[in-house]
Amino acid sequence: MTPRAAPAGLEVAADSLTSALAAQEGGAMRVELCGGLDNGGLTPSFGSIALAREHLRIPLHVLIRPRAGDFVYSPLEIEAMRRDIEQCVRLECDGIVVGALTPSGEVDLVTMRALIEAAGSLSVTFHRAIDVSRDPLCALEDVAALGCARVLTSGASATAIEGAGLIAELVYRAGERLVVMPGAGIDEHNLGPLRAATGAREFHASARSPAQGAAPFLPGLDAAVPRTDAARVRRMAAMLHGGG
Repeated sequence: MTPRAAPAGLEVAADSLTSALAAQEGGAMRVELCGGLDNGGLTPSFGSIALAREHLRIPLHVLIRPRAGDFVYSPLEIEAMRRDIEQCVRLECDGIVVGALTPSGEVDLVTMRALIEAAGSLSVTFHRAIDVSRDPLCALEDVAALGCARVLTSGASATAIEGAGLIAELVYRAGERLVVMPGAGIDEHNLGPLRAATGAREFHASARSPAQGAAPFLPGLDAAVPRTDAARVRRMAAMLHGGG
């Protein structure tokens, strides 16, 4: 298996079916479905996953994260994650996005092996837990040894642009073993420079724009609801497909 030989493409983080369909319309290569995107992303509801699976023609990966905060999980949280993964298998999703760390900041190999086993043949992405690990370069080796298909990273920085140097090192060290996919703060304005700086081929973005809410007349509610913008996805996908 040589994942980096695949064409460059854009994965879109979508926290609703509306955003997932916009990602598909815009030419995304894949959707990462999540809930609570403004809190870093959480496991979406069963209904959201089921509807996305029914309506999407592109690959569907599902974020498995039971709560916000750190990535050190209790036995009950791990069991909840395992059961969520089993639902993804039953719904015939294409992959999961997951990560777990030990209290000392290393990849939690025991937990990850159990979750990967539950995923069966589904593709596994290790998410941005790597960015708060004790040593992202060592964590990359653990993720590769686990057999994950890719790792999502901002280069241990607030944004992928700020972490471009470390991302480039991760891309180099990963070689053909797995895909290193930059994410965090990526848009059509910095995608080209980030691609040139890192050598990455897959990129992760939400491509959101404010959209009118359904009930703007309700007091105290923000009528501007951020949703994936198909036009923004289209521009970013075109940049990658055209080599720009």
